[in-house]
Amino acid sequence: AVRRHRREGVDGHTFLFGLSDGTVIDGSRGGNSARWLNHACAPNCETIEDQGRIFIHTLRAIEPGEELFIEYLLAIDDPANKEVRAQYACRCAASGCRQSMLADAA
Repeated sequence: AVRRHRREGVDGHTFLFGLSDGTVIDGSRGGNSARWLNHACAPNCETIEDQGRIFIHTLRAIEPGEELFIEYLLAIDDPANKEVRAQYACRCAASGCRQSMLADAA
């Protein structure tokens, strides 16, 4: 999935979701609308892994029309220098924003 993403790309979007066993779900291949969930440092949803599937669970009551957010906690293979970190900058404006979508910034 990672090699295919690097080769094909999807207009700058990444729809890859890593599971605890190392399997990667590629939401660009038959994924549902959950692939469009955006990142926030104060998310209103979380992901739950169950038997190789990912479920979106709300952390509180969601108002009609309210956008759903998860915390990406992304991992990268390359060294996280200043330029690489800039590619994963968070601009969610949440109180206590970590300024990054990377897990190691938590």
